[in-house]
Amino acid sequence: MIGCTKLLCGTATVSDIVKYGRKTEQLPPQMLQFSSDATPIVVWNSTNRCNLSCQHCYINAEDKEYAGEFSTEEAKTFIDDLASMKVPVLLFSGGEPLVRHDLFELGPYAASKGIRPVISTNGTLITPDMARRIHEAGFQYVGISVDGNEEVHDNFRGKKGAFQETIQGIRNSLAAGNKTGIRFTVNRLNFHTLPDVLDIVEREGVPRFCMYHLVYAGRGKEMAELDTTPEQKRQTIELLMERTMDFHKRGIEVEILTTDNHADGIYLLQYLEKNQPERVDEVMQLLEMHGGCSAGQKTSNVDPQGNVHACQFWGHKTLGNVREKKFSEIWRDSQDKFLCSMREKHLHLEGRCGECRYKMFCGGCRIRAEAVTGGNIWAEDPACYLTDWKE
Repeated sequence: MIGCTKLLCGTATVSDIVKYGRKTEQLPPQMLQFSSDATPIVVWNSTNRCNLSCQHCYINAEDKEYAGEFSTEEAKTFIDDLASMKVPVLLFSGGEPLVRHDLFELGPYAASKGIRPVISTNGTLITPDMARRIHEAGFQYVGISVDGNEEVHDNFRGKKGAFQETIQGIRNSLAAGNKTGIRFTVNRLNFHTLPDVLDIVEREGVPRFCMYHLVYAGRGKEMAELDTTPEQKRQTIELLMERTMDFHKRGIEVEILTTDNHADGIYLLQYLEKNQPERVDEVMQLLEMHGGCSAGQKTSNVDPQGNVHACQFWGHKTLGNVREKKFSEIWRDSQDKFLCSMREKHLHLEGRCGECRYKMFCGGCRIRAEAVTGGNIWAEDPACYLTDWKE
């Protein structure tokens, strides 16, 4: 993730990070992006089932029962192993995690083992009672997806009225005392609604906003042609920068982030070179600590059947299965050529990415590269929008 607030407004400094030692187990949650080791945040698709049918879903979730998902005991064994390797965060995702019957048993169990449990949800099921249960279960964060204004959101979610249900879910979650954020996946059909979504963030008092760039996986793969153009990407990040600085200037405490296109960090750096040159050296150090795309190193994924992936969007490339081998053993396998290459990706990049002077800060998205070339994960990222990048 690229922390716009941290980089633009100086809310994180190199000294802040260094004092913790940069080990995952030592860093506070808001600084995990700057860790120096390969102990990952784990995104667990705890179920394939979902009450909605979203156009950009990366696992093609539907509202039906799926065979082969973890039992409660299997999930606890999995969590025990994550705790043994000091995984800092377990993100309960889906599908829709709130439809899983044992969620309020597994969340507290993870917390009791020293893992920070968080939820990624569409928000439509968060009634006041559900919000209270989330809070009492000890979930540390609730990320809720909003796709734009009411018309756009309902269209993407495949259900009329989904927008109002989601907004009410946000209100219920905040009222129950849950730290709650909005997640927005940007594409050509909704990028123009970003101001509307940021207005919701301000109006509802939401403390965190993360903009996701489109990754060509699942139903999102079918939408590759609907990714924003390079010019639209530049317009979008410039608007986000403007609103980030405006929030900060007015004393509105909102953490603004982007993810899945690390060119955003370079674009922010180039803005600072022109407008705040005194901050450039520190921001370059922060981007170097961040290291660009974290798939296979600081981020991992386990799907509902126990298959391990480098990230949640790489469902077609499996590293192993936790029913056959512990996650910790799969993740630490020094003989796995794919994992090793992902942890030194700058040595393998081709095209624009290979020639880019910022490749140590970014590295592009290997999934998008694979999707558009038909298999070459090291090709240039087709979603790069930088104009000043050559060595």
